[in-house]
Amino acid sequence: MHDPLPVDAALVAGFPQPAETRLQRFSLTFEYPVAFTEDLFEPQNPVLADALARREADRRHRVAVFVDAGVAEAQPGLAQAIAAYADAHAHRMRLVAPPETVPGGEACKNDPALLARLQHRLLELAMDRHSFVMAVGGGAVLDLVGYAAATTHRGVRLLRVPTTVLAQADSGVGVKNAVNAFGVKNLLGTFVPPFAVLNDFGFLDHLAPRDRIAGMAEAVKVALIRDGGFFAWIEGRADALGRFEKETAAYLIRRCAELHLRQIATGGDPFEWGSARPLDYGHWAAHKLEALTRHELRHGEAVAIGMALDARYSVLSGLLTAGEEDRICRVLQRLGFRPWHPMLEHPLILDGLREFREHLGGELTITLLAGIGRGVEVHEMDEALIADAIGWLRQRDPGPKDRPR
Repeated sequence: MHDPLPVDAALVAGFPQPAETRLQRFSLTFEYPVAFTEDLFEPQNPVLADALARREADRRHRVAVFVDAGVAEAQPGLAQAIAAYADAHAHRMRLVAPPETVPGGEACKNDPALLARLQHRLLELAMDRHSFVMAVGGGAVLDLVGYAAATTHRGVRLLRVPTTVLAQADSGVGVKNAVNAFGVKNLLGTFVPPFAVLNDFGFLDHLAPRDRIAGMAEAVKVALIRDGGFFAWIEGRADALGRFEKETAAYLIRRCAELHLRQIATGGDPFEWGSARPLDYGHWAAHKLEALTRHELRHGEAVAIGMALDARYSVLSGLLTAGEEDRICRVLQRLGFRPWHPMLEHPLILDGLREFREHLGGELTITLLAGIGRGVEVHEMDEALIADAIGWLRQRDPGPKDRPR
């Protein structure tokens, strides 16, 4: 028999004890590789196999693959290429099932049944915390599949293979996963770093020109708030970028991803516990425009409009030198954006401020510009100045033009 645990005599006597609080503290270090390559699924390319084996080199890793339906349609041989790669590296990986397609685009994040189907599929495939889910697709599919992986067994390892400019440069290299719910964008989500991000520039060859251009908005954003030299580089090569010259576009993607990763690693708030969202410059209006246009606007197109609006507001509020907002708008237009949409004048556009604050809680925190390459946080915005900024954008708009397709 075990000796009984000692009992405090005072407790037995019924005397009240003083309150006691113990502070529990521990820390974790997160790391994940972000690779830049081409022909990821060519058997001779070791990037994927090396990523799988970076922690346990002597295991044969189980992998479930989910492919954006739009990507699968554009590249009919992709599933076979993935399967052939797995066969060539059979000592390191095994597909638990043939690659499966999932609907792409923002609509996939609005479907609770699709999320539940993915979670159930991971259960059927006996995926565990040492297994891998590989998501191949645009940002919406990465968000959806990432959220399913993060919420199954409290976290199945996620490999992201972004296939759009936007995802390779920005959203796909970060630590967030989310789906939309109850009419609110990204209401349900997690902060879970991926196991690895594998950027294959070859996927960009299959994009429509409109999608190539839309993705470059996030590069302009991070340049405006963090790197004036990078903005000047974009400005000097805007025409080449608008034509999507491959080497120039590849540098833009890589540099944007680097700045995004630097903010996560050194910005002091990778999981957004505070109220600031510096990487969301221009996004308070962009998110609302996406909703008001029922996603007729691409995310990047909406961000371009939001950045132009906040640049003009920064001038009107005395933060940014007059004329810089015109410079920003000219760069956006040379890239192929139209920094205006009639829905900016919708009465509900200002609800974007409230929704932006509610997403994080705490006080409203908006990033504006104190200079090209210098973001500054403010905690209120003047509705009259917002209206003036909207009017300025409307007046300088040359009118609709054919969007690249």
